[in-house]
Amino acid sequence: MPAHEGHHRSYDAVIVGGGHNGLVAAAYLARAGRSVLVLERLGNTGGAAVSTRPFAGVDARLSRYSYLVSLLPKKIVRDLGLDFRIRTRNVSSYTPVERDGRPTGLLVGGGERRTREAFARLTGGEREYQAWQRFYDMTGRVAQRVFPTLTEPLPTRDELRLRVDDEEAWRVLFEEPIGAAVEDRFADDLVRGVVLTDALIGTFADAHDPSLKQNRCFLYHVIGGGTGAWDVPVGGMGALTDALATAARDAGAVLATGHEAVRIDTDGSAAEITYRTADGEGTVAARHVLVNASPQQLAVLTGDQPPTPAEGAQLKVNMLVKRLPRLRDSEVDPREAFSGTFHIAEGYQELATAHAEAAAGRLPTAPPSEIYCHSLTDATILGPDLVEQGYQTLTLFGLHTPARLFDRDNDAVREELLKSTLAQLDAHLAEPLADCLATDADGRPCIEAKTPLDLERDLRLPGGNIFHRELSWPYAQEGTGRWGVETRHANVLLCGAGAVRGGGVSGVPGHNAAMAVLEEPGD
Repeated sequence: MPAHEGHHRSYDAVIVGGGHNGLVAAAYLARAGRSVLVLERLGNTGGAAVSTRPFAGVDARLSRYSYLVSLLPKKIVRDLGLDFRIRTRNVSSYTPVERDGRPTGLLVGGGERRTREAFARLTGGEREYQAWQRFYDMTGRVAQRVFPTLTEPLPTRDELRLRVDDEEAWRVLFEEPIGAAVEDRFADDLVRGVVLTDALIGTFADAHDPSLKQNRCFLYHVIGGGTGAWDVPVGGMGALTDALATAARDAGAVLATGHEAVRIDTDGSAAEITYRTADGEGTVAARHVLVNASPQQLAVLTGDQPPTPAEGAQLKVNMLVKRLPRLRDSEVDPREAFSGTFHIAEGYQELATAHAEAAAGRLPTAPPSEIYCHSLTDATILGPDLVEQGYQTLTLFGLHTPARLFDRDNDAVREELLKSTLAQLDAHLAEPLADCLATDADGRPCIEAKTPLDLERDLRLPGGNIFHRELSWPYAQEGTGRWGVETRHANVLLCGAGAVRGGGVSGVPGHNAAMAVLEEPGD
């Protein structure tokens, strides 16, 4: 919507930032009868959870940044009456590899029998499949017990441990580097790599990093919905934020786009927010301020010392193809291989080598990445003509590319990395990906790449980190507060991904910040 010029001078709550978490908070508070103003810097709400048409003259609406849904609780969808749907993927993943001079791979999904046969085809026996089943049965039990706590007040560490009620699972996930569990349970290098990837999405770490930041990343990737499933948002990720914006507006919240908050002054009980528009500056008063931005931006707004940014480490690539490329592994249909997560150069040793090279300041020789095709599960993001002609979208997420690697020349390094990343994919294709790429209205290939520095510039993600900071354990620690959204200012809450239990498209920090406001005495 255009910048709103008719908002009041004072509100019960002002929300800084109109990303999905800010919209969740706005909808909850407005539905509870609070007066709410959302100040959004950009000309549209949605933040990183948006759908756009990135290719000139092409009717393809892609989830440009965030793209799959797992951590969004059904409770939020129900509570807010959202017109939003997801679809499950029949195939979980496909990982190509060359063994004994022949192309093969591991297809996970399509039913238990097919998965078991795929493991046997790759490994020559039953052992790895049985280990896989035992391992993910364990993580599934943890997911069922931990996921519901995300929208409750923070449990203590001991309380969460009692809730998990499985000492082996607690040790594997919460106490020892995840690499130990992977190496202890699996023997095949490729299987080990597929398991480990969930610990490395947007997280630059070795499997044995003593900080356990890889464990925290892994945990959030396997607990979503109580199952760990990653689903496709129907209509693209923008469908979620559009539904949230509608819910907030319908409940009475005012969404003011083109309004950039530049300062928060507070005495702990009342606050004044200074904002900037194309026409100048203004101020608005509030009882509560909820900041849907990074901890660094929060500190800038309140005049506090900003924390050190956590470095981002990913390459995001959006593509449109005229047809899916054929695979060297002729036993797998590309429509199945690309409908799940297509792992590239993600064997266990390949991941370790890529991390070591990047840690030494070099681009990985074989950059690891993963791809999926949204349009195979949900074709609504493509115009009818593109669907009829067989066009498809491809979304690639590259790992182990920390922001520091791009400092010398972001544009040149981006192109170098994109070229080598696609070369790793081409090694498993029966035809070059370039032959399959569609072209836009100007005749250019339909492909765009974003580095951590691009995300920092475009979305104000400190260090380009997609989680705003390193992910936290989902339990209370010193200074986390009751809901994990509290700050040192009593009436200023952090409702973005940098809150405890933040990260990913979840709405959890927005929900929790709203609950913190609503349970205050007198509110």
